[in-house]
Amino acid sequence: MNSYIERIIKEAEKKNNNQPEYIQAVKEVLTSLEPIINLNNKYEKNAILERMVEPERIIMFRVPWVDDSGKIQINRGYRVQYSSLIGPYKGGLRFHPSVNLSVMKFLGFEQIFKNALTGLPIGGAKGGSDFNPKGKSDNEVMRFCQSFMTELYRHIGQDVDVPAGDIGVGGREIGYLFGQYKRIKNAYEGGVLTGKSVCYGGSLARTEATGYGLLFYMREMLKQHDNSMQGKIVTISGSGNVAIYAAQKAFQMGATVVAMSDSNGCIYDENGIDLDCVKEIKEVKRGRIKEYLECHQDARYFEKTGNNSPIWGIKTDIALPCATQNELTLEDAKQLVANGVIAVGEGANMPTTMDAIEYFLSNDVLFAPAKAANAGGVATSAIEMSQNSMRYYYTFEEVEKKLDTIMTNIFKECKDAADEAGISGNYVAGANIAAFKKLAEAMIAQGLV
Repeated sequence: MNSYIERIIKEAEKKNNNQPEYIQAVKEVLTSLEPIINLNNKYEKNAILERMVEPERIIMFRVPWVDDSGKIQINRGYRVQYSSLIGPYKGGLRFHPSVNLSVMKFLGFEQIFKNALTGLPIGGAKGGSDFNPKGKSDNEVMRFCQSFMTELYRHIGQDVDVPAGDIGVGGREIGYLFGQYKRIKNAYEGGVLTGKSVCYGGSLARTEATGYGLLFYMREMLKQHDNSMQGKIVTISGSGNVAIYAAQKAFQMGATVVAMSDSNGCIYDENGIDLDCVKEIKEVKRGRIKEYLECHQDARYFEKTGNNSPIWGIKTDIALPCATQNELTLEDAKQLVANGVIAVGEGANMPTTMDAIEYFLSNDVLFAPAKAANAGGVATSAIEMSQNSMRYYYTFEEVEKKLDTIMTNIFKECKDAADEAGISGNYVAGANIAAFKKLAEAMIAQGLV
């Protein structure tokens, strides 16, 4: 390993020794940068890696709220404003019990590379809370969101930091957050949050964007290798926003999605998943994926019994992990390869462990990394920001066309960067190198700030 990269990784491990997700993200990126770091000493001379692994600002705060029984509850809130090199901080808010500083930093670090790849003027950030919206009433979620925003509003703004949704933060939560921000600021700043409902400044196609973008990227990757989505069998982990709309676009491209999952287990329907049923369960009833059997008694359900999802044991051509970080392990990768998988596309953030990625690449499985393949959501958020600035709405078709162009360009950048580094077909390293070059040049141009 390059001595400069090795030193920075060791320093990061020493400073952040209780943050495994963050260290994993740093290692994954830095180890893939060796071809470009070896070529030019300007990166070490300007301390680019030292600066890149350190967030610009970390905000942590208490979130007090009252549940329906009148009991006071306390959660912790976070906002990691990682980089404003190429635009205002931009990244989602996650409400989930697993949220901690390590998870927030890893997501913020990933976000700066992802946002750079879009070619749009947005920096990188991430935030959230260990609050769990599952099982909470609408009034409890509203009270939590209002308390969360009462602190967060001090640190965001449409030209400063623009949060969006993520796991546990959908249209309902964004609405409550935006309402409280507007109430406190006494001003309508439409561009301060993205993922808003269309009825008060949101963008058409934003709901579909991450899932659609993943499939646009997969289409380009397969096309590069003389293949396509047509006729392929697909399994998709998760059953939230990203998974649902990845499945929808996969069907539109001629594939058959046969399995989806949640944290309890997965459903398998060899005739193809009924997305209307899944949407009713997840978007309306907020239920569990097992309820799919009530719609389709001929489908099968596999309970999750350990840490690994049973979905990766199902024979498939294309696997799309769209649930959460580190859900696809080396054991899962070996099972997928043994069953003949040809391509894997990351719809979630860092859903595949490093050893699993290496196994896929060493077995000639095409691999679409999250920071490139799931950039469609933030790209469409930037399009939403531009519409808010113009006081104008694009049609669904206009937004989808722009998204398609962005994802096509992202794939081309990943491919070109990998080709130039002499590692053609390695789109993981290609994505990291392409984004790193943009960020490094901006960092050098702006001086030591």
